[in-house]
Parts: sequence; structure tokens; C-alpha cells
Amino acid sequence: MGEKRHPGPVGHSLTVADVLALPVLAAGEPRVVTGLDHIGRPVRWVHITELTDPASFLKGGELVLTTGMPLPDDPTAVRRYVDELSAVGAAALVIELVRRYHRPPDALVDACRTRGLPLVTLAKDVNFLEVTQVVHTLILGNQADAMRRTQRVHEAFTALTLRGAGPQDVLRAAAEMCGRTVVLESLVHRALLCEPLGAATEAALTDWEQRSRATPPADRTGLFGPEGWLVAPVEYQGEDWGRVVMLPGPPSASGTSASEVFGPEDVTVLERTAMALTIARLTHPTSWERTAHRNALRDLVEQRHRSPADARARVAALGLPTERARFVAVLADVPAEEDTVRAETRIAEELGPTGAQALVGRLAPTRLGVLLALRPSGPWRQAVERLSRTARDAVPGTTMSVGSPASDLADVARSFREAARVAEATEPGQPLPPDRSFHERSDIGLRRLLFALRDDPRVQDYAERQLGPLLDHDARHGTDLLATLRGYLDAAGNKTVAARAGGLSRETVYQRLRTIERLLGRDLESGGQRTEVHVALHALDALRGR
Repeated sequence: MGEKRHPGPVGHSLTVADVLALPVLAAGEPRVVTGLDHIGRPVRWVHITELTDPASFLKGGELVLTTGMPLPDDPTAVRRYVDELSAVGAAALVIELVRRYHRPPDALVDACRTRGLPLVTLAKDVNFLEVTQVVHTLILGNQADAMRRTQRVHEAFTALTLRGAGPQDVLRAAAEMCGRTVVLESLVHRALLCEPLGAATEAALTDWEQRSRATPPADRTGLFGPEGWLVAPVEYQGEDWGRVVMLPGPPSASGTSASEVFGPEDVTVLERTAMALTIARLTHPTSWERTAHRNALRDLVEQRHRSPADARARVAALGLPTERARFVAVLADVPAEEDTVRAETRIAEELGPTGAQALVGRLAPTRLGVLLALRPSGPWRQAVERLSRTARDAVPGTTMSVGSPASDLADVARSFREAARVAEATEPGQPLPPDRSFHERSDIGLRRLLFALRDDPRVQDYAERQLGPLLDHDARHGTDLLATLRGYLDAAGNKTVAARAGGLSRETVYQRLRTIERLLGRDLESGGQRTEVHVALHALDALRGR
């Protein structure tokens, strides 16, 4: 044969376009007269014929080669000839313009155009037998390659299942095998996981619910919907739980249809993906909806999205409004790690009936994050109050911290940072404001600010430099001059009030204050110096957890 192998795309059947590009056919100067939009059709076999009724010997997918000698002259018979080829599913008709014809008959062109059958003419003589040998060798080789790839697919998914891979790992493997975007959605059309290989999340998930609802459910793997999604159902305990979707790439220049975009290997990968997800659903007790919320929240908090548009598309695909909404970040810190799941479940359950739209997920072993999406004019503090009471009822001792509202999803990370600063400045058992069950930025005064900064070496050094000599004196002599200093500072420098509060005489307080001034080298009558010492005392209390 001596011809260089020119197989079709990896993982796909040899197409009409691939065959026409082979040197053995290219030498005949092929020209696609009709059906250019359909040259992406797969070629299952090559059939040489000089019969007037070749369709009776075909099974579909054949590239039909003819010299044109048997073609009838009657236009009606020509149409019947083409109709039969099209009905049986021939991939294309190739006619040589060397012997009988030097231009394709008009009746043949019209019939092929009407039926959408690719008609290819050859201007030069071609050895049809050699074409058959080359193409069949490639087809058989591709089939063998396909069998080997299918085996590798089965082995890969078997390995994933045996090591207990989660849904994200399964989807990532599927996307990498096929080079396509793969999405896992629930029965209510929420896109829980998306592996947008080679594409932005925005392109994959924009208007997801609307597009998904236009793609009808099915109990088998197949092509569905106006976009030609390849879809496979995912079950859980014998019931439909959701489905996994493989999205086609952007339309090709040749107008390849959806049925030609996906090959047998894609179907195999998606079926194994659905099976692996079904098994993973049984072996991973954590709700995948909760996992999706957690991942989305963490990405928002850590700003790990490729772009703001990607973030909006992903959050919207989970059912959260992203336009004309006000976002509020709330953190719930529970007393112990074993309380986290109970609080997360309770909050999610309570938010649903209230109509509140939110993402709820664990951000740390003892910390939950909640992103509330509220109407711009709605009273956000009331919504946070309801949420806080729910969390505190579920797990007593839970501390709720809130950031200021964000008008755009891109600003949510800032709201979560503020909530985290509030949480850092909130001591365990910190009394709540009288009118609410949560803490916010306005609650952070000097004492709470110093509590948040208690691990900073500069704060520790400041407290030690200001109060160290007094602490050393109390430790050596068994005195409690620190208590006297505290009472005096809390009384705003009023010695009489300090004496009464400490149950001491005024003379005793005067004497002790003189000793304190000597030890610290400070003048407590000076407002500035007294403030510096008072700040150091608050820092010491924060360090001691007082």
C-alpha cells in the first residue's frame, strides 16, 4: 500500500473528512459537491459498487465508491438510488468523473442535496481497491485502539471506585479522558460539580437551570436537548438521584452535528462515570449538596475563581440569585468539632422553609460559613437574627459573627474577612448585645481588639514593658498591687471611688498608688500615661484570657 496512516481524531471513528484527506484519495482531487455540513459522519466501511441498487448490500456508515457507470439516466431512478442510500445510512457517495461522466449529473446533485447526503467527485482516476485497503486498515486499527482505550477506561474507573474516590475525582477523571466539560446535577437542576476542562465555568454554567430544564430526563445514556448534551442518569438506592452531563464543544467550522461530536468512547466514559458516582454516593455519607455548598463557599472566601463571571455562574447554578441581591457573610463557631455537622444540617433545614436563599458549608473543623442572598431593600439584621437563633438552638454555645453587607458577589470575600475579624475579637462566653444574638464590627472596642491581637508579639512586649515590674513585685512579695491599679483605672482616676470599690481606706490607696508609680516609672496623674498603662492592663487581661 505504501500510504501513510492518517487516522481520525483520537477516541473517535474515522470520518468522511478524514478519508478524503488520505493521500490515496487526495490524489484524485476530491471535491465535496453537496453535504459539506455532514462530512464529519463516521465511516464504518468502504463499499465499491457498480450496481443500480447498492443499498440492499449496505448496513449503514459505508463510504460508497462508484465510477458512475451503473447510474440510471432517468431522474426519477436517480432520486430513488440516492433515497435508498440515504435511508440505509450511507456515509457519503464518491463518484469518479473519468469514464462515464466529466461533471456530476444534475439529477444526482439535486437528489443528494435534498437528502443531505455528501456527494464527492474525483477529477482523476483512483485505485478503488487501494482506497478500500487503506481505509479498512485504518478502521480496523482504530477499532483495536478503541478496544484498548475502552479497557483503559474501565480500569481507570475501577481503580477510582476501589480507592473510594469522591465525586470530584470521578468527574475530573471523566473530563480529562474525553477533553470535555462534565457536570453533575441534582434532580432539581442544581449544578453541584463542574469540571470545565478547556473552558471557563461561566461558559459551562451560565443559565444552567433554564438550559437543563430544556433537556428532558431519560433513563438511559444518550443525546438529549437542544444543545445535544450527552446525559447519563445517576441513581441512589434504586431511585433517580440526578444525572451527569457531558457538554459538546463549540460548533466546528464544518458544522458537525451533536450526534457526530460524541464518539463511542465518550458514551463509555459517561456510563462508567455514572456508575462510579452511584457507588460513591453509597460510600460517601456526606450530602453532595452540602459538599457543593462547602466548595463554593471556600472558593468565594479564598477568591479561587478564575473570574468574577465564573463565580457568578457557579453560584447561580447552585440556585442562589446573583443579580439584584445583597449578600451577608455569617460565621458560626461551635464549641466542638462533633457539633459542626449537626449545626450545618439544622441551619440548612431551617433556611429552606423560610424562603431564605443561602449557601451553607463548613469552612473549618468548628466553623460554619453562611452566605445569605437577600433582597437589596430587605432588613438584613432580621435575617441574621433568625439564622443566629437557629444555630444557637441547634448547638448551645455557638458564637455568631457577621460581616457588613456586600452589594456584589465579588465583594463577598471582604464580608467574610470582616466576619472573621469579629470572630477573632470575640472571647468564649462573650456576652451578647441586649438586642441580638450575633456579633458585628460595631461591637469591637479596645478590649476586644486587644483580645484579637493577643498572639501578636508586639502586644505581648508592650504589656510586659508597661506592667512587668509591677507583676514581678507582686510575685516576690505576695502583694496585689495590680488589683489596686485596676480599681483606680476603672474608676477613671478617682481615688475615693477606687478605695470604696476595693474596701480600702483612702490613705491605703494613696500609699499603694505611690508605690505603683515608683515601680512603673509613671505619673498616674497624667492622662496620657494613665491611658498607656490602662491599655497595657487590657492587653494583659487578653493574654490571660480574663
